[in-house]
Formats: sequence, structure tokens, C-alpha cells
Amino acid sequence: MSNNPVIALSGIRKSFFTETVETRALDDLSLHIAKGEYVALSGPSGSGKSTLLSLLGLLDVWDQGSYLLNGNDVSTLGREQRAAIRNREIGFVFQSFHLISDMTVAENVALPLTYRHDLDKATRAQMVAEALERVDMTHRAKHYPAQLSGGQQQRVAVARAVAGRPSLILADEPTGNLDSKNADAVIELMDTLHRDGATLCMVTHNPETAARCPRQIVLFDGRIVSDQPRSATLRAAG
Repeated sequence: MSNNPVIALSGIRKSFFTETVETRALDDLSLHIAKGEYVALSGPSGSGKSTLLSLLGLLDVWDQGSYLLNGNDVSTLGREQRAAIRNREIGFVFQSFHLISDMTVAENVALPLTYRHDLDKATRAQMVAEALERVDMTHRAKHYPAQLSGGQQQRVAVARAVAGRPSLILADEPTGNLDSKNADAVIELMDTLHRDGATLCMVTHNPETAARCPRQIVLFDGRIVSDQPRSATLRAAG
């Protein structure tokens, strides 16, 4: 594992305003995630974990603090620049899959790649084929989402996330809409991606899912209240 962080947050603050009420979602939060780490973000509802994931994915902006992604300061980038970096460097896996119903599996996986002007058609096709093979969905490439089970749809969503060979994979409750069997299969797939060298950050409310991650971060009221490797967590439980 490299010592150079993929993510380096320092003094991040983020608030939301409703009329005259300010809600501090993230409060002076600092965090480093190294290349190849597999991190679980957990905490009660409203603790800031989903807000943090949105900021890490450049889907939202923060009020104060700095964010270095692979050593590059993304704090002052405009919307188009953030979108370009997001498309190239970050893969997303969502609870609700977010597959487009009238596109085939292969077309769904290819969609983010169509915005990459550095890739020609043949390269995109190869990247899609490799991604589907990684999640064991090659045989479903021409099917549509409605023809797949929930677990299969999430596998396609994972393939879409990894197809562009991103520096970082962000997963937001990836098993939240799955039964226990399919949830276990998706987590095993995430484990495999980690063993293959991927950097993963996953929001989960499930203690058993969090316990499988080598590093567990717990948030409360917008602050990190616990940041432990799995071995330390297991010792505390014992």
C-alpha cells in the first residue's frame, strides 16, 4: 500500500441552511485515505456520512477547508472541472443502482466512458468487456435492467463504477436494497476489488458489513469520533 494519500481532507466544514436555522453537517473534519485502503464510514442518521461521501465524490462543495485528490487541490475548481475529474478519477455505486432502463447492461456500463474524450470507441468497448468480466456479468451484456435480479443490477452498477479504472470507488449503502444473499455477494465483490488494489470508501449502517472493512470510521454530529483498523475493533469487541 502506498503512503501517498488518494484523499487528503483538512478542516472541512459544510453547513445547510433552512430559513434561519443552520445545520452543521461536517465540522472541521480532516481525513487521509491511502491508495489501496478499504474504508467503512458509519454512524447514526444525520451524522454526516452521506454528506462526506458527496464531497469526496465532488458531487457537492464545502464551505471551508481543503481537499487534495491524488495530490491535486480540487477545492477551487469550477463545476465543469469537477465533473471532468469525477468522471475520470471516481467510480460510484449507489443503493438504488441508477441503471437506465432502456439501455442494455453493456450500454449502461459504457455510459460514463462516452464523456471521456481521451478514449476511442475500441478502447471503450474493451474497458466495458473487462469490467463486466470482473463482476461475472459478461453473459448478461445484451440484457436490460428489468431482466436482472437486484443483485445482478448492483453487479452491473459496480462494473460501471470500475470500467473507467478510477483512483477511488465510493459506495453509498450498496447492499441497502438487497436481500441477505445478494448483499453478501455484492460485499464479496467489493472485497475482491480491494484485493485487486482498488481504493474503496463505503457508507454503511450495517455493523457486520462495516466489520469486514480493514478500516472503520465512525461519524457523529459531523465529526470523526472513531477511526480504527479492523484488528483494533475486534480487540475492543473481545
